[in-house]
Amino acid sequence: MTDHVVAARAALHMWEEPCLSGEKGSGAVFFSGCPLQCVFCQNRPIALGKAGKEISVQRLADIFLELRDQGANNINLVTPTHFVPQIIEAVRRARTAGLSIPIVYNTGSYENPETISMLEGTADIFLPDLKFRDPEIAERYAGAPDYFETACRAIGEMVRIAGEPEFNSDGILQKGVIVRHMILPGHTKDSEDIIRYLHERYGSRIFISIMNQYTPMEGIGKDYPELARKVTKREYDKVLSYAIDLGVENAYYQNGGTAKESFIPAFDGEGI
Repeated sequence: MTDHVVAARAALHMWEEPCLSGEKGSGAVFFSGCPLQCVFCQNRPIALGKAGKEISVQRLADIFLELRDQGANNINLVTPTHFVPQIIEAVRRARTAGLSIPIVYNTGSYENPETISMLEGTADIFLPDLKFRDPEIAERYAGAPDYFETACRAIGEMVRIAGEPEFNSDGILQKGVIVRHMILPGHTKDSEDIIRYLHERYGSRIFISIMNQYTPMEGIGKDYPELARKVTKREYDKVLSYAIDLGVENAYYQNGGTAKESFIPAFDGEGI
């Protein structure tokens, strides 16, 4: 990507954690491009930068205000890392024009802590992934054997900036950190290692979102046959039980059939 912002969708999103979407929705802006290239990516067209429209910083600020006017609980910046300077300016302009809802930084976490430091005073909520613990798994699925160490440094800076979670009277998060982890089929041990790290490092200062929504995308089984299925109920229950036994209290979990392509939004330029 270049220094010109490219985005593929801006709309109310109902499928985030309950404290973000609530009943009104999260104002999600999906940016094109990604620092990672996960083989199982559910947003591959935009992750590869092959979908989206170039927009100005002023247009981005206007989008934030339009989402607010639609009733969004927050502005949710999805995969924003490579456009951080432009986003900071757009948020400044939108706030000058009256934007007051929280800004959510939604990231795969493969970024420098210096990038996160730039967001102090801009981002209120951080929604990072912690995808892999084992460097061999990270290398196989994302070409990033240093993923865990890199992501942990970035998340540490997020926690420093956001502090402990704060909610409004409607139960909507206003500041804080929710670390997401999506279980991959056949990799419950890596999931348990990640949850143990987060609990031992941060305790109740963060929320952990334990996700079962892995959806095998078309063709994944050709090169990665182990990923050509959904996570089983037994696998998911095993990881949840592990978290409970550890003493994790601030957590979200998913019920039902979340592993479906219908939960993946169309990147058709809506709202851009």
